[in-house]
Amino acid sequence: MSTFEIGEADFLLDGRPHRILAGALHYFRVHPEHWADRIRKARLMGLNTIETYVAWNAHEPVRGEWDASGQHDLGRFLDLVAEEGMHAIVRPGPYICAEWHNGGLPTWLTALPGIVLRRSEPTYLAEVTRYLQRVYEIVEPRQIDRGGNVILVQIENEYGAYGDDAEYLAELVRLTRAAGITVPFTTVDQPQPQMLRDGSVAGAHLTGSFGSRATERLATLREHQPTGPLMCSEFWDGWFDSWTGPHHTTSAADAAAELDALLAAGASVNVYMFHGGTNFALTNGANHKGRYVPILTSYDYDAPLDEAGDPTEKYRAFREVIARYAPVPDEQPAPAAPAPSFEVPLAVVDATPWERAAAPVAQDPPATFDGLEHLGGLLRYDVELPEPNDAARVLEFDDVRDAAWIAVDGRPVGRLLRALQERSIALPPGRRLRVLVEEQGRVNYAERLGEPKGLIGQPRLDGRPLEGWSAAPIDLAELARHGESLAGAVAAERPVAGPVVLAAAFELDEPADLFLDTHGWGRGAVSVNGFLLGRYWRNGPQRTLYVPGPVLRAGRNTIAVVELEAAALPSARFVPAPLLGHLEE
Repeated sequence: MSTFEIGEADFLLDGRPHRILAGALHYFRVHPEHWADRIRKARLMGLNTIETYVAWNAHEPVRGEWDASGQHDLGRFLDLVAEEGMHAIVRPGPYICAEWHNGGLPTWLTALPGIVLRRSEPTYLAEVTRYLQRVYEIVEPRQIDRGGNVILVQIENEYGAYGDDAEYLAELVRLTRAAGITVPFTTVDQPQPQMLRDGSVAGAHLTGSFGSRATERLATLREHQPTGPLMCSEFWDGWFDSWTGPHHTTSAADAAAELDALLAAGASVNVYMFHGGTNFALTNGANHKGRYVPILTSYDYDAPLDEAGDPTEKYRAFREVIARYAPVPDEQPAPAAPAPSFEVPLAVVDATPWERAAAPVAQDPPATFDGLEHLGGLLRYDVELPEPNDAARVLEFDDVRDAAWIAVDGRPVGRLLRALQERSIALPPGRRLRVLVEEQGRVNYAERLGEPKGLIGQPRLDGRPLEGWSAAPIDLAELARHGESLAGAVAAERPVAGPVVLAAAFELDEPADLFLDTHGWGRGAVSVNGFLLGRYWRNGPQRTLYVPGPVLRAGRNTIAVVELEAAALPSARFVPAPLLGHLEE
């Protein structure tokens, strides 16, 4: 067994000064069969530690149904890190941000009546206690002083950017100690005086999060953490992308120079991200800083390992910098090979997917995703309209969260997007109104955590309340899995109007990572062999969806596309490399 402590000037491993060279790798964003490969490549870059968040909503999407298996097997992930001879840092939140759906908080939690998030409020703390106890059951026996490899545990996450409830942070420290966690605790905040003050707590070592001006920011951190090692526990080497924006990249040379400055100052570091991975299924977050902007499926992050786990120019540049300060293995990862390229025609397998809804719930104002405890991505609303007149009628909502397709008597009328702050639309004469709403990602930062999704408030027609609504949940993943059966498939014509489910079968000689080109499609989600890859949208910048090799097999494979708008090119095209979009000029 070993010891790991915080000394007067350094981290101490078995009593000797130790520098942490860590890389962020989120197990829940990477296929489990790829975990060992990504961890090994971190060691080959010169890192000695893997850091991961723990996403509460990945482990407990439904209250009381805890899942620590498969892609959520934190224990196996930590064991693989240990097998590679590396240490581990665990950041369980409960709030993690991470550009992840709802900042990692389960929607059932944020919907509890009267709950106050990230504060010392009894309902919230009771649920957090149960959650942390579950996590620490996994972490406690894997601590370095128990013969494992976990050396640090973080308390909360960038709390100084959110609140200043010292009692709340102190309670998290108490809960963590009570659960048997004996390794040192840390906090992390951006190196701004107020954030560092509000995010600090007795019993936890302050660390910083930044990606530039390393020397200046380490000096600010030192003012608030006068003793002990300096650490940038989120060294931002890239950035995330949002729908409708550019694909963000950062200069490998500039990032390497900042890393060099950090290490020259004697600091420890956690590269965020070493490997970003993918927001598979419906797990992407969103931001709202005056306008709602959902985050896209790829979490490539312009990291040293790209979305498919291949080394980049930044990987090689970081490796050269680390070699100046620590031993780096002679072995290097093999360069990436082009992915298989081919195209298969898609067939229509379900022309009326909105009919595959659960039983409708009658309610005024209309029920929300949260009220129905629905996680499946789509909600269909129906209502009878009053007798029509000759004048155009205006339908208005308090808010649409996040995209709504409107039809009258089965005829499409138009679409409303929250991202464009659209809330009203003119209706033609008719009697039956249907609204299909897609939840596009939960806000993961600041005060909008946990906001309800769906049609918000009582809709109005020509300024008067429109009542008599029903809401029927539709599960995007189930739609796609049903489509992959190819039952009743009819060759698609060009173009194909949505909502519609398209599907095809294709053959592979052997499993391999693939890149699915979504050019010519509108908006929707894709499943391959029952694995929901995530969302696509013609607005980009992302144009390809990453298909992990482990979800494929030699021989027959199936793909299903839930197209919500229109597919001008109803075929599935697989291309040799990712296409993540245009760059900032």
